[in-house]
Amino acid sequence: MKQNIIGMLPSDLIPWLGERGEPSYRAKQILRWVYERKVASFQDMSDIPLRLREELAASFSLGVTRCVEVRASADGSKKFLLAFPSSDTVEVVAIPHRSWYTVCLSTQVGCPVRCPFCATGRAGFRRSLAPEEIVEEAWRVSKEENQRITHLVFMGMGEPLLNYESLHRALQVFNSPEGFNIGSRRITVSTVGIPEKIIQLGQDWPEVNLAVSLHAPTDDLRNFLVPLNRVYPIRSLLVALREYLHRTRRRVTIEYTLWQDVNDKREHALQLSRILRGLLVHVNLIPGNRVRGTPFVPSSRKRLEMFAALLREQGIPVTLRRSRGHDIQAACGELYRIHGLGGEIEDDHCFTKRRYTAGN
Repeated sequence: MKQNIIGMLPSDLIPWLGERGEPSYRAKQILRWVYERKVASFQDMSDIPLRLREELAASFSLGVTRCVEVRASADGSKKFLLAFPSSDTVEVVAIPHRSWYTVCLSTQVGCPVRCPFCATGRAGFRRSLAPEEIVEEAWRVSKEENQRITHLVFMGMGEPLLNYESLHRALQVFNSPEGFNIGSRRITVSTVGIPEKIIQLGQDWPEVNLAVSLHAPTDDLRNFLVPLNRVYPIRSLLVALREYLHRTRRRVTIEYTLWQDVNDKREHALQLSRILRGLLVHVNLIPGNRVRGTPFVPSSRKRLEMFAALLREQGIPVTLRRSRGHDIQAACGELYRIHGLGGEIEDDHCFTKRRYTAGN
């Protein structure tokens, strides 16, 4: 199989050029065509010698994904279903906002964390993406829409920190001037909380934004909402966050999705404020999205505002996130049209009868 040139940097291409007697500066020329101009064919690289273009076409592929489906939302966001040669598919969301163009990327096919309120987690897990596959998600959307990406968020399918090596390499390509040239502070990585990888991210990428999907203030409740909490309980997560904050001095976003009578009560807000007090954090309250086949009911606007007011009274900075792409199932927790994993989720009548109670 040909190697995909998407995801490469000049240092990767220079040895290949050297074997053919070509100067190293050709690497930047070639990759400028790839990342800036997003050409459809090596033959379109007009300032590259014809013989070299032919050798590139014989050795490399210029992207391997195909866009299976695009859904446009009334709010301007779009959801893309991309298919790889393996027949695995992932969803990518583009979110235009004034002069910004944000793309939400997936790092895995499905998700192994299996949060019960999240459609992706309920659909199952197939594999982690290779770094070039993550990079191509952004490249393909940018090419399809003829838009320069200004911001990236890793909030799509999968847990980014459980695929750290691929994430790290993809960040190098996105951040490099010879790649996408997106500044670190315009990139956000969202995680449910893998303590050792949070610390490593702070070491490797101190200016990349970190968002932690907490969703519950106690281990008992979080074990139910985020099953990985049984491996990495809240105490270990808070220790990692303190180390991260000590290293980076950068504010962390705490993501908290609210569900009626599950995690949106007054006691939950007070418990959350206690565990976050003294940390450089900002709480982002997220209205839940109803996923077919689950018992979770999104909290009302009144409950959201009450929860936010309680946090503010305790001195915790908080905002209410405006949900985008809900009408195309592109909002938080809704990505699940994974053809390779059996398509859309069917109703699970046993699951819909389940309710959280203290001690579960």
